[in-house]
Amino acid sequence: MKISPNPSWFYNEFRQVGTDFTDPTVVATYDRNQHSSTVEAEQALVEQLGITAGNTVIDLGCGTGTFAIQAALTGARVHAVDVSQPMLAYARQKAAAAGLSDRIQFHHQGFLSYNHNATPADFIVTQAALHHLPDFWKMVALLRIAAMLRPDGVFYLWDTVFSFPPSEFQAHIQTWMARAAKPMGGGWTVTDFETHVRDEYTTFGWILERMLEETGFVIETVERASSVITAYTCRKKCSS
Repeated sequence: MKISPNPSWFYNEFRQVGTDFTDPTVVATYDRNQHSSTVEAEQALVEQLGITAGNTVIDLGCGTGTFAIQAALTGARVHAVDVSQPMLAYARQKAAAAGLSDRIQFHHQGFLSYNHNATPADFIVTQAALHHLPDFWKMVALLRIAAMLRPDGVFYLWDTVFSFPPSEFQAHIQTWMARAAKPMGGGWTVTDFETHVRDEYTTFGWILERMLEETGFVIETVERASSVITAYTCRKKCSS
């Protein structure tokens, strides 16, 4: 799905919300703080999804490139997409160090601006990124994602997702922060979590799941790590 030229009302996804990933000093600490994105975790995800040589993979919101690198190590063709230039620069350095510069194409674009002008993707993965978009624009992003996938292709989404009863929001948010926040220098701090909840756009699971279904995805698995973290493995329906 391509909208060109973008109308004046189109959302500016390059404007940072919450954590400022255009700041190289912030990017430099990202790998340390994002404990869920370890090499071992991304290797396991590549195996779980069944990514192999010859596949085309799109990593939307690729961050510092840990998943993209692990996918490329299988021999897959990987398109790594991010709106943060410092993130992409960091990811390129890691890919070069791993000898994978020719296996990964980097794109300074995002959910709403990346146009996939190559073989339809077998897999599209996004982790801890979709929550940067308001709900209306999440839906637009999902429609674009579906258009990039081949029929029966796999979409994997891991993100902050609120699956608690709405009336209990305050208790769940406070419990999350108390459990997950780390001291300064040890990971994401209370201030980081406060910024996330206040300024970013994490949504409720029942809203996100309806969006996925309306897009034409079949949700095959739902893995709730907690009431605030969920992973969805979805498959694009084949045309009848």
